[in-house]
Amino acid sequence: MSRIVNVARMQLINKWTFLGIPMVILVASTTFTLAIWAIVSRNSSDAVLFSGSGQAVMWYFLALGIQSLTLTFPFSQAMSVSRRSFYLGTLGLFAVIALAYSVLYYVLGLIEKATGGWGMNGQLFALGWIAENNAAVQILFYFVAMVLLFMIGFWCATVYQRWKATGMLIVGIGFAVIVLALMAMVTFNDWWVLVGGWLGSLTTLGVALILGTICVLLAGGSYVTLRKATT
Repeated sequence: MSRIVNVARMQLINKWTFLGIPMVILVASTTFTLAIWAIVSRNSSDAVLFSGSGQAVMWYFLALGIQSLTLTFPFSQAMSVSRRSFYLGTLGLFAVIALAYSVLYYVLGLIEKATGGWGMNGQLFALGWIAENNAAVQILFYFVAMVLLFMIGFWCATVYQRWKATGMLIVGIGFAVIVLALMAMVTFNDWWVLVGGWLGSLTTLGVALILGTICVLLAGGSYVTLRKATT
């Protein structure tokens, strides 16, 4: 356990990457959105204003997943840290960060609803489809979404670390082929209506569980790949 904690501390040597930049992105995206709303609402005070910019920090977690491996994995190997400890320490640290931001998103959503959409009838954090659920589901949804983006970045980095550009090229083409095959199967069987109905029936919790399953698969794939990765 101490080795896993030490890996988390090693990742936090550059606190700006894990803590500073996400907060700057969140504050900046929120500030710009509110400024734009203030301008727009002058002409249409009754309209409901929507924005997804509050989730901008989530997309940074995709890059964070890449950086957490490429910037520190070689150093960890030089320090004789096992791949298992590096993996668990890195994912454990990010899980804590993701949970903290998920709770923050929920709290900001409560403030947004209490202030009437920041006084401008806006929806930035309390988006209807998510905010209509209880606290646990909302936090779970944000948490799973953040972890999924992180795992995508982390897994891509492990693939590159193991097989370099050739591996990334093969994975990219393979993914495109799978997507094309699925689209062809749905089209040839006239399943688009069924697929659309199924997607429309999904609840926030249902989506969170599906994304969580993908996270588990990516986590397993990342660990298996990382075991063979070289510096």
